[in-house]
Amino acid sequence: MSSELLLALAVGYLLGSIPFGLVLTRLAGKGDVRDIGSGNIGATNVLRTGSKVLAAATLVLDCLKATAAILLVRRLWPDFENFAAAGALIGHLYPVWLKFRGGKGVATLLGVLIPLMPLGAVVYAIVWLGLFFLIRISSVAGIAAAISAPVSAILFGDQLRFPMFLGFALLVIWKHRENIARLKAGTEPRVEKRTE
Repeated sequence: MSSELLLALAVGYLLGSIPFGLVLTRLAGKGDVRDIGSGNIGATNVLRTGSKVLAAATLVLDCLKATAAILLVRRLWPDFENFAAAGALIGHLYPVWLKFRGGKGVATLLGVLIPLMPLGAVVYAIVWLGLFFLIRISSVAGIAAAISAPVSAILFGDQLRFPMFLGFALLVIWKHRENIARLKAGTEPRVEKRTE
């Protein structure tokens, strides 16, 4: 295993593992986001603190940390950008700083797609945001968006990355397993339209 490959993974993991939801809510005096709602560090749970601004900032930063990791590795070791992508998503899902209990990866996977498959990123965003605003169930929107990534790889002729995007989608779905159980039970909450 080459040193460049390991460095690309490390750069991706370190950037991906930054828990922006936790950091932002603490800086804003909202306490530990893990103590409310689902206990997740992602944007949907940050929204439950009552701040749309913090939730939006978390979403954007969780997305862009993956994009930044890939673009940085593309400049340094261009043959290993896929490893930076993998590191970023795994870092977000399983950050060492939080005892490997991270987010669910929806925003971070979008950040992976932006530099690697821009058209796929557009489809992903449309599916995610469209379903979210239509049915107000964050988990359904996120899972559907994740599934769109490997589908887009086939549609847009990126067959070489199809296995990677399929793996990423399965990871995101796995992190939503509790949501899926609640969906089956009919107890998955909707996101309120109004948040003060």
